[in-house]
Amino acid sequence: MFCQCSVWAQQITKSEEIEWTWEVRPVAADPKLPNVLLLGDSITRAYFPEVKKELAGVANVYLMASSTSVGDPRLERQIDEFKAAEGVEFAVVHFNNGMHGWEYSEEEYKAAFGAFVGEMRAIAPKAKLIWTTTTPVRAEKSPGPTNARVAARNAIAAAALSGSGGGVAVDDQFALMSKHGDLHQDDVHFNDAGAALQGKQAAEGIRRALGVPREQGSGNRE
Repeated sequence: MFCQCSVWAQQITKSEEIEWTWEVRPVAADPKLPNVLLLGDSITRAYFPEVKKELAGVANVYLMASSTSVGDPRLERQIDEFKAAEGVEFAVVHFNNGMHGWEYSEEEYKAAFGAFVGEMRAIAPKAKLIWTTTTPVRAEKSPGPTNARVAARNAIAAAALSGSGGGVAVDDQFALMSKHGDLHQDDVHFNDAGAALQGKQAAEGIRRALGVPREQGSGNRE
């Protein structure tokens, strides 16, 4: 069982040169449809439009993307503020955090990861949770990102989730995009074709969590 405890309070902020948040909500949410939240960073932000397209007529899709990393106490506050501002219940939360905060060691990432998952449960206690692995990079930088550190963070997440008693599905975007290094737009991000692949996989996992057949919804019709 994940516990938030006082982990957030014990961490310190290690800011990046540029910090940002990006939130998107449906223009007119359909009250008859379930609400889905994508929570992540710029990788998530890039494939959000494809997820929204794929789930048209299936779910109201929200996005909260941020440069704030696991280990940074600001992240909890940002998530809480987003939840309060939207004021809706989420049926699925599809979440990732791993491509920022390279000033935090893997030990600090591990120490804070449980609280991060606990925050997902706090803002959406009835939601199905889907953890998304962090994707590989084309070129490595110091202190990060490097593919070794990406793999280490993914391993930390996998161990934490497997030891939590289950209940969190995994969308392995790392495995998917490891096969598509040619679709990198820059050293970290993927081009439109890559983002579309990611979005389709994410949407399929969300459909399974909602128990919705592949054929249902307008996102799959020509």
